[in-house]
Amino acid sequence: MRSLGFDVQVAADVTEAARLLGDVPADRRVALVDPRFVGHVHALRLGLTDPRFPAAAVPGALTAQPEARSALVRALNTTAAAVGAGVPTGPGNTATVTDRTVPGRLAVTMDAEGTPVQRPELGSLVAAVPVDEPSRAAAQSGLAAVDDEAVRLRSAVKAHDGFFTTFFISPYSRYIARWCARRGLTPNQVTTASLLTALIAAGSAATGTRGGYIAAGLLLLFSFVLDCTDGQLARYSLQYSTMGAWLDATFDRAKEYAYYAGLALGAARGGDDVWALALGAMVLQACRHVIDFSFNEANHDAVANSSPTAALSDRLDSVGWTVWLRRMIVLPIGERWAMIAVLTAVTTPRIVFYALLIGCSFAACYTTAGRLLRSLTRKAERTNRAARALADLTDSGPLAQIVAARGPRIGGAWSAPVIALVGAGALIAAALQQPFGSKQMIFAAVFYAICSGMAVAHPLKGALDWLVPPIFRAAEYCTILVLAARSDVPGALPAAFGLVSAVAYHHYDTVYRIRGGTGAPPQWLVRTIGGHEGRTLVVAVLAAVFTRHSAFTVALTALAAAVALVVLVESIRFWVSSGAPAVHDEGEPA
Repeated sequence: MRSLGFDVQVAADVTEAARLLGDVPADRRVALVDPRFVGHVHALRLGLTDPRFPAAAVPGALTAQPEARSALVRALNTTAAAVGAGVPTGPGNTATVTDRTVPGRLAVTMDAEGTPVQRPELGSLVAAVPVDEPSRAAAQSGLAAVDDEAVRLRSAVKAHDGFFTTFFISPYSRYIARWCARRGLTPNQVTTASLLTALIAAGSAATGTRGGYIAAGLLLLFSFVLDCTDGQLARYSLQYSTMGAWLDATFDRAKEYAYYAGLALGAARGGDDVWALALGAMVLQACRHVIDFSFNEANHDAVANSSPTAALSDRLDSVGWTVWLRRMIVLPIGERWAMIAVLTAVTTPRIVFYALLIGCSFAACYTTAGRLLRSLTRKAERTNRAARALADLTDSGPLAQIVAARGPRIGGAWSAPVIALVGAGALIAAALQQPFGSKQMIFAAVFYAICSGMAVAHPLKGALDWLVPPIFRAAEYCTILVLAARSDVPGALPAAFGLVSAVAYHHYDTVYRIRGGTGAPPQWLVRTIGGHEGRTLVVAVLAAVFTRHSAFTVALTALAAAVALVVLVESIRFWVSSGAPAVHDEGEPA
């Protein structure tokens, strides 16, 4: 217990255990442990030190964080007939051990009274309370037969990961995670090191030299090793936090998109302008992510799931080689970054972006087709929570909200995605066909805003309503890309890259707040930055007004800076002060 950071105190009976509990500061974790406990240290670590759960138990031990302390005291009083309890102390932790305790009965009582008690899967780890010598000998024999450090290292690796990560990174990155743990490094520090390494890689790519490209590829791979290490360190040392999950997910996007910018800068030094390709790759990748997020949120708590497509997918998972093939063809982060790193070192930025666009387009078609089939063949009723999450993911601003509240309403099972698609199609078609600076683009943006409001006028509970947020993302991002590319104004595409980056950060931040159980960003933030339809209209107006040389670039840059400032300040304020429960983001396949 002391090796886990607890101070140990002994209670003679349940009355003394309750008294010792009362003496522990209210902001500390406590634990009750049967003195006859036999088991691995890592079994106790899993049961007593995981910060994600208010209360947790393994056979012979029970823990309660501050928010579950009162439930533990009530359970002690309820089970007073079972004499004995044990409670841990220390910096942030306290423990007391007695000679006659039944932590399992206390855990059952807490469950019955409405305080869930987490019971981690121990696998081959031993955690037992022997009642006689034969059972004690058997427990000790099991203890000696299993190396808990080997189990701890194996469990540090994510259960479901990509082929490249599983076979080329995790076999050694887990040992880097252990090295970091033994030196007191935190997952957030490793995450930050991964970000800095990727930024240096982007800087190396920006040199535009072959040596810089080779260094960039190697550094990007090392950044990915650190990216795997931070999650493994979190699992190895049970250092989970809301902040850590947010940093890990957000920095992944920042690293990849900064690297795209570095490649574009390097290509420009060699006389090749690939900013449109870089922005296109970012738009495609961001839209892939929002498809993942939107589909998952729509079906997070769907009931009566009976999709034949899902059943077929489950059957394919029983065939080993199909599992790895299906994980690879969606081009998850490991495979994607490995491809980028190798192609950077041996080819040119243009080829890197061509490969990204082709590979990610195929992956997007594959995953989206599968999800469409699942949605059309399943019989499920989506909940109010799912509809609320989809509404938040749409990022509807004041214009869309006014239309939704006061405008015409069109019913129908597929009305929302169809209306959204009509508005998005008209907007992108106008951007492609109208001359740059045409006033017609403004009318197209107004029409898009009206369609956007009509699409969200009803709760998004239809079978295909999860398509609405991705359609809005594609409409906004592609419009910015097309207008900047057709402006033929120096610096317009890099400015557009910055604007899409700032807006994408806001959209990713919205996703991670929802997934962390903290709700969407405040409405004042969405209104301040205009919502997707408001920003699209502003960009259309800027294109029509600022047609002079460099004026459009300055306007886009100013808009990007304003959006970035507002969303970053609010996002950092929220995550630093968030009281959300600790979580760990296992990551998305793409």
